[in-house]
Amino acid sequence: MARGLRRPDVAGRYRELRVHLRSPLYRNAYALMLNTGVTGLLGVAYWLLAARHYSAVEVGRASAIYAAMSLLSGLTAFSLLGAVTRFVPQSGRRTGFFVRRAYLFSSLASVLVAVPFLLTVRHWGASYAQLTGLIPGLVFIACVIAWGIFTLQDGVLTGLRSAAWVPLENGTFGVVKIVLLLALATAVPTLGIDISWMLPVIVSLPLINLLIFAKLMPRHHLLTSARRPPATRQIGRFLAGDYTGALCMLAVANLLPIAVAVRSGPGMTAYFYMAWTVGGVLDLLAVNMAMSLTVEGAFDSQTLAANCRSALRRMLFILVPAATLVALIARPALSLYGPRYAAYGAPILELLAVATLPKMLTELYLGALRAQSRTRLVAVIQVTRCVLILGLAVGLTAVMGITGAGIAALASQLVIALAILPGLRRVLTADRPGPAAVRRRAARLAYRPAAAGVGRAAKSRAAGEDS
Repeated sequence: MARGLRRPDVAGRYRELRVHLRSPLYRNAYALMLNTGVTGLLGVAYWLLAARHYSAVEVGRASAIYAAMSLLSGLTAFSLLGAVTRFVPQSGRRTGFFVRRAYLFSSLASVLVAVPFLLTVRHWGASYAQLTGLIPGLVFIACVIAWGIFTLQDGVLTGLRSAAWVPLENGTFGVVKIVLLLALATAVPTLGIDISWMLPVIVSLPLINLLIFAKLMPRHHLLTSARRPPATRQIGRFLAGDYTGALCMLAVANLLPIAVAVRSGPGMTAYFYMAWTVGGVLDLLAVNMAMSLTVEGAFDSQTLAANCRSALRRMLFILVPAATLVALIARPALSLYGPRYAAYGAPILELLAVATLPKMLTELYLGALRAQSRTRLVAVIQVTRCVLILGLAVGLTAVMGITGAGIAALASQLVIALAILPGLRRVLTADRPGPAAVRRRAARLAYRPAAAGVGRAAKSRAAGEDS
């Protein structure tokens, strides 16, 4: 009898899971979270192998250059991600034109921001000495352009509701990157990290964009052909606020490692960067759900409040255990890189894991604001958070060393989360009647039975009189 009862239960749960995964909100979000987990694990493995096969100086130099490249490409590509995920869902038959224009804008702007950096690279410290000269400079510019398009195409896939391709793409990139890292460790020890990172990116760009333009976009055209594409002015207003906010998010992610590189030298940069990288993986889980929330809000604004509540419940279910686990295993995990990585990096990673929880609330709120095109408020929140984190980090790092950056991140995320709570609550309850409406409805319901009773009594009296 017990066995007979279990089968329907298992079958029922399987059906519930299938229904759950049919929701584009969760399907896109889980694909992006899977991508975060896969790329995070492969990234940890990559830097672990790099730390074991390359010197700390080479790891610090390469990570500093990568941080600079991410910052420069992010000045355009990363800052356009919000617009791509917001407007691809409603671009209809002009989606291809919109995506190509985003690629072109990112590429041209990457050149404009990379050239001044290279002209002043001698003033950025010993970690960037390898970028001096014409040939290294041209190669660096090409890498910035390629990394920008590589970043944008993930946003395009997400906006097309095809985020399932993102973990496959980035997982393959991570595996190939590790293979090249090991193969080049003895052959090209001074450039092995750089080549292993960028060569797979350059090779993958035509392949992924062939998938986007030849297969996924025609299907998207059929589904959204009746939609009116966004006007240039509408996109411009959105970018005016979202671009500012994205620049601040980018500054927090990349200027902090650069500041450590300038202040502390390559060795301490390596210890800080490992903890910062692992902590960034946790942060991306909330960002992934927020991106999916933006896409679904762009498709159907009426579902935003319900989707936001569902996203919050799911993120609490996922992120609280994940952050707790990372904080508990921070020291033994970083000790795999070496004892000094654990000694200097574990306190930072523990602080970053705790900071992920208040940041989750802020990211969900930002995702809802982007779906509503309220990017002016997005900019205000992001600017305030950036100023808090970088300002506190500069002051605390001078007093406490690199651990001060972790304390700055936690304190700033807590302050911002408390500040946005009223706004987040309004988004979560937007489709529910307020207290005044509830009282009015209760009064109407109470009045109807009384009125009905009076009506019946009057009818009874009238019937008695007639008789």
